[in-house]
Amino acid sequence: MRQNKQRQQSLAGELSQPIERLKIEEIIVVEGKDDTRRLQEVVTADTIETIGSAINEEILAQIEHAQETRGVIVFTDPDFSGEKIRKTIMEAVPDAKHAFLSRGQAAPSNNRGSLGVEHASDHAIVEALRKVVTPLTAEEVAAEPRIPRQVLMEYGLIAGAGAKTRREKLGDQLRIGYTNSKQLEKRLAMFRITEEELAAAMTTVEAQLVDEN
Repeated sequence: MRQNKQRQQSLAGELSQPIERLKIEEIIVVEGKDDTRRLQEVVTADTIETIGSAINEEILAQIEHAQETRGVIVFTDPDFSGEKIRKTIMEAVPDAKHAFLSRGQAAPSNNRGSLGVEHASDHAIVEALRKVVTPLTAEEVAAEPRIPRQVLMEYGLIAGAGAKTRREKLGDQLRIGYTNSKQLEKRLAMFRITEEELAAAMTTVEAQLVDEN
């Protein structure tokens, strides 16, 4: 009995110990106040809010300064507006890091409303921030061997029925975001995706499509 009591007291002491929060050194770029609030519930971090997909010059200057002083992680919603923000920041701050959520991870629990970082679980947010990636610069992309366009066509990613859906699912699998058919080849090169990685991801994508049909 005494041993059991001691064990219970020890376990209670362990459970009462605060769990150390992940501290992010870089400044995280998000779209709005709800994203900031949600991130600060999960991690210790500072943010810059773009306040919509049309980033003004003042906010872009803040992001550029943040990159110079502490580094930046772009963490936008996995939708059209979020991708537009990423593209703008990639052009202005090509060495910024990027964190991604899948559309499923960013979906609201009641299936109403738009996709958003604020809807993601604690685990999804922490995982995304632990797996940040830095895309290649334009010069590096030009020198990087690209996956042949014919290969992308054979996977049904560029033309034909279901190409858009395949690209969406592929972006989730590879954590490169959504791209249209013109952007796909470049985005794969920017994030150093090999043919082997593409093949593995497409196996998962095709399995998902079969399950959904």
